[in-house]
Amino acid sequence: MENKLIYGIQQIGVGVENADKAFEWYATRLGADVPVFDDSNTATYMAPYMGGNPHKKRAILAMNMQGGSGYEIWQYLDRKPAHSKTNIQLGDLGVNCAFIKTRNIEATYQKLKNLGENILTDIKNEPNFEKSFYLKDPFGNMLKIKEYDSWYADDGNDLGGIFGCSIGVTDIAKSMKLYADILGYDQVIYDKTDIFNDIDGLPNGKSKFRRVLLTHEKERVGGFSKLFGKSQIELIQCLDNKPKKIFKDRYWGDIGFIHLCFDIRNMKALTKECKAKGFPFKVLSAESFDMGDANGHWGYIEDCDGTLIEFVETHKVPLIKQLGLHINLKKRSPLKAVPNWMIKAMALKRVKSFD
Repeated sequence: MENKLIYGIQQIGVGVENADKAFEWYATRLGADVPVFDDSNTATYMAPYMGGNPHKKRAILAMNMQGGSGYEIWQYLDRKPAHSKTNIQLGDLGVNCAFIKTRNIEATYQKLKNLGENILTDIKNEPNFEKSFYLKDPFGNMLKIKEYDSWYADDGNDLGGIFGCSIGVTDIAKSMKLYADILGYDQVIYDKTDIFNDIDGLPNGKSKFRRVLLTHEKERVGGFSKLFGKSQIELIQCLDNKPKKIFKDRYWGDIGFIHLCFDIRNMKALTKECKAKGFPFKVLSAESFDMGDANGHWGYIEDCDGTLIEFVETHKVPLIKQLGLHINLKKRSPLKAVPNWMIKAMALKRVKSFD
């Protein structure tokens, strides 16, 4: 196989102060109750984005097994993570919010409201007349809840995993060279310029924006593509004021959405393509790198505005650690999806209660 394959969005990185508390919230509120890995070690490769030095960290990949992508909950263990010195505004450069899928938006809205969560907007129509609402998690991150039709399983919960995100950019046309040409988000759902009712309750939401919602025309195949499902990326460009970089004067891993990560196959082909198209890798791990009980080859590029995009070529995923069972993806056909029984085995890690 010569060409790269993108299986889907694997996770969005979330920098937090307390990984245990964050995992509990995402598990109990959003159903991301399966810790695929829980890794504590020293982050060395990312030193250029951490003040030039390696740092000790803990990372938990939390998944909702009904389908969608996960949350890589990331915590420094040797320093206090920094919050943004200014309030993050819609359109600022970086990941603005994660998209969470639901089967029943009214039921989800009422449930989160009854739980006392910080709901930012009512249920409103988006530019393509689909319904969504926004809330803020306890760690200051914006989340968009939206009805979506790409699911892997049904365990009776109305909420699923992540199916995309909004990314603040300065020039949508330039950004499309990465998000459409390389990442494959080549189908435009809407391209609107206006002052939008669905976001007017968000910080800076009353400003004028250009918003382009993208999805991938081709269905993702192979690997965990069935679990990840179809996804969307919204590029959002503020036209009324100058956006700032969300992580300006801060480290990767500090508080907030730190990266968008894709699960891929054939890292060598991808690195060549990214370099040829003007997005060279800034960080690239060894070809076989242990991530707790998992193993893979990973690296980072920057989009046109410095937002970090991670790619992971997963080699091994742990199933039952006590029995030494794991999924070896290197020995599988890259075009063949992981069988259902393997994904169900991952669900055996589900955390059902919290002290």
